[in-house]
Amino acid sequence: MSSLLDSLVHFAASHPGLAYLALFLAALLEAVPVVGSLVPGSTVILALSALIPGGELSLVGVLASAIAGALIGDGAAYWTGHRGHRRILSAWPLSTYPDVVAKAEAFFVRYGTWAVLFGRFVPPIRAFVPVTAGALQMTPQRFFAVDVPAILLWAPAHVLPGVVATTALERSHTTLHHWLPVLAGVAGTLLLGLWAYRRWKGTQA
Repeated sequence: MSSLLDSLVHFAASHPGLAYLALFLAALLEAVPVVGSLVPGSTVILALSALIPGGELSLVGVLASAIAGALIGDGAAYWTGHRGHRRILSAWPLSTYPDVVAKAEAFFVRYGTWAVLFGRFVPPIRAFVPVTAGALQMTPQRFFAVDVPAILLWAPAHVLPGVVATTALERSHTTLHHWLPVLAGVAGTLLLGLWAYRRWKGTQA
């Protein structure tokens, strides 16, 4: 995996247009049921964000690509579930992952609207929460009112660590206090994800 990521980063550095496309697809595929649990989208986003300090990619472009992909992916999954109703949860390919579907549904039933926010930070069920929300007939207004802010938190949480780490390596003389606001924001978002994961684990008890 590391060699594949290294090759991707080198390729992206020479082809920024395709790099933004890769970021978009990585975020989008992470939201596709079943596929999202197999595609290392978050890892790809974190790896390519390392190209921002050197100027190969722009921070705005990377964030915009990741956000757009996540929004379209979540939206498509939600509407698929909304139109298919509950029966879609037992249809192929979701039927091949009954345990994960059951956990996603239990997580959603327990936390309701908040499950949309927390689920975006829990990789095992991230790809199943939007379709579950739609299948259980959460209204579009409620879903997108939470999903959009969740994505706006999720994207920087995956991009900024790569920027900070790369900048620290390239500019070792940079003082820490310049990065404290960024680090605080990233740490807060990661703690939210950890809390959501523990809550999700609690639904299995």
